Amino acid sequence: MAELAGKHIVLGLTGGIACYKVAELTRLLTKAGATVQVVMTEAATQFITPVTLQALSGRPVYTSQWDARVPNNMPHIDLSREADAIVIAPASTDFIAKLAHGFADDLLSTLCIARDCPLLVVPAMNRQMWQNPATQRNANQLRADGVRVLGPDAGPQACGEVGDGRMLEPAAVYSAIVAFFAPKHLDGKRVVITAGPTFEPIDPVRGITNLSSGKMGFALARAAANSGADVTLIAGPTALDTPWGVWRQDVQTAQQMHDAALASASGADLFIAVAAVADWRVAHVSERKIKKTADGTPPAFEFVENPDILAAVARLPDGPYCVGFAAESDDLDANAAAKRVRKNVPLLIGNVGPATFGRDENEVAIYDEHGITRLPRADKTTLATLLIEHIAKRLPGSLFS
Repeated sequence: MAELAGKHIVLGLTGGIACYKVAELTRLLTKAGATVQVVMTEAATQFITPVTLQALSGRPVYTSQWDARVPNNMPHIDLSREADAIVIAPASTDFIAKLAHGFADDLLSTLCIARDCPLLVVPAMNRQMWQNPATQRNANQLRADGVRVLGPDAGPQACGEVGDGRMLEPAAVYSAIVAFFAPKHLDGKRVVITAGPTFEPIDPVRGITNLSSGKMGFALARAAANSGADVTLIAGPTALDTPWGVWRQDVQTAQQMHDAALASASGADLFIAVAAVADWRVAHVSERKIKKTADGTPPAFEFVENPDILAAVARLPDGPYCVGFAAESDDLDANAAAKRVRKNVPLLIGNVGPATFGRDENEVAIYDEHGITRLPRADKTTLATLLIEHIAKRLPGSLFS
C-alpha cells in the first residue's frame, strides 16, 4: 500500500550524528509513494553526504541558498511551494532556536520561514541540551506556533549518556508522518481494541494458545490512531511493536484481557474485539511442571469456560459501539451473522477463506443489520484503513454520521 502516494515532502537535515537515520527514513518515504526533496545545512553534510541522500531520494539535494539550479535563484521560495509538508530530521538545538525566533541565515531556515505548508520537527540532541530551559522554551514556542514536534525519544546517546533527546527511530518518524496526513474520521474518539492470542497456563512452562499473530488488531489500532482517535490496545502475547500514537496494555490470559477490556471500555466510544481469545482454560493450574508418568498415561485436565469479552462489553450500560471478529472454518456467512446477533453487537467482521493467522494479507466481509459488505483481498494495513472508515461511517457522532 502506497500510504503517501502523491505527497511531496521537503526533508531537511541539520547537524547531528542522527543524520545517519535519515537515510532509512528517506527510503521508507519513497517506498510509500512520496517524492522527497532533501535540503541540508552545511553542518549536516559533515555527518552524511548529499550523494547518499540524492541516491535514496532520486532527486538533487540542495545545500545553499545561492544554488543557481533554480531558475530565479530563489530556492528558499520554490522548494517549499509544491510541498505538502516540511520535515526537519534531525532538528538540532541550534536549528530549533532559529525556528522559534524567526532567524533565516541559510537555505533550510529561510524556506521554513517562507513556507505555506505544515512543518514537522524531529529533535535530536544530548539529554542536557534537550533539558536546557532555553531549548524547552523554544520547543514550546514551536508548538504554540502550530509546528508539530515529534519526540524526542529516550535511551542511549552517541555521547555515551542516557536520557531524553535522541531522535525517534525512522519507522516511528515515518508512522508519525503517515498519521499526520491521514483523514481524521475518528477525531476526538476513544477507542479500545483487543489483539493477538491469549495464553492459558497449564503449569509453569506449558499452556494453551493459538496461532494469532496480532497483525490485524495492531493494524486497526494504527489506523484508528491515524484517524485521530485516542487508542488503547490490549494485547495478548505478541512480539509486534506498538503502533505510533497508541497506548498499549499487555495481558496474557483471557481473564486478564476481559478485566482490562471492561476497565478501559467504560467511557469509550468504540470497542473492537479482534483478539483470538481462548474459549476455555484449565480449571486447576499446576504449580510445578507436570512430569511424564512411568506408564505413559497422559494427564487429564478439567476445563472451564472463559468469559465472553465482546458480549460483556456489549452489555455495559451506555457502553461503546461494539465490533466483533469471526474466524470460521466453514459457512462463514451463516455463522458470522448468527454470532453478531448472539453477541448483540451492531457490526461483525469475518475472515473470508482459510485462516489468516500470521499472514500479511487478508480478505474480510462486514456483517450488520443491512446485510453483508465484502472488501477485496489486501494487505492488513490497507484493510485496517478501509475498516476504520467503514466503522466510522456507522459510529454515532463521528465525522461521517
